[in-house]
Amino acid sequence: MLEQTRVSHSVTDAASGLQAKRVVDSVQSFTDLPDLLLVERTRGRDTRAFETLMRRYNRRLYRISRSILSKDDMAEEAVRAAYIRAFANLDRYEPAGKFGAWLARLAFNEALTLRRHSTAAAPDANPALAATSALAATPAPTPEVASATDDPTASKQQLEAAIDALPEVFRTVLVLRVVEDLSGVEVAACLGLNETTVRTRLYRAQQRLKVDVARRLRADPFNIFELSQDRCDRIVSQVFSKVHAVSP
Repeated sequence: MLEQTRVSHSVTDAASGLQAKRVVDSVQSFTDLPDLLLVERTRGRDTRAFETLMRRYNRRLYRISRSILSKDDMAEEAVRAAYIRAFANLDRYEPAGKFGAWLARLAFNEALTLRRHSTAAAPDANPALAATSALAATPAPTPEVASATDDPTASKQQLEAAIDALPEVFRTVLVLRVVEDLSGVEVAACLGLNETTVRTRLYRAQQRLKVDVARRLRADPFNIFELSQDRCDRIVSQVFSKVHAVSP
């Protein structure tokens, strides 16, 4: 009898372990699924698929929004709004185009809308004048600081400040093409431009940057305007809260 109990427990434990492994494998396998399958699952209200899509594109959408708004919190707000709009309009997505480009376009438009609203709330604010004043108020770096720094954080901040000082039309293309490392075709699709315009704006952006700044950006572009894990988690959590609140 005792032996039978032990065997029974062993079988039960093995079955539980197998079931747990299947659950883990299932969750892990979501990251391997292509966008189209995740979109179909999301249309069926599969929250794991939607979360996978958000985490896959969080950084790209954040960088697009940040290149327009120049403020971290406002960029985060634009990303949340883009995801909520995407979830509500998934049936309008045409598989002929890349899902990432469709999302990026939504984030781009949400950031523009948010900027217009923030400007309307402060009619006396002149973004171009403010940027010029801020740039003029910033002391010129010494040759040692301009050429290199032993502090990675300071170097990163210098690069981000130099990019922020660019006109928006150049800044957004530079961020997507160099920092996010998208192809010219992908950038054109994200921003609704043609490839020639993308190349022209990228060239002009690089020309406006100092030679040393451009060199350092090419050497280590991928940590610029980085999305922290805490911010990423917060975006996902707040989007789900909003989606669940409006879903029938």
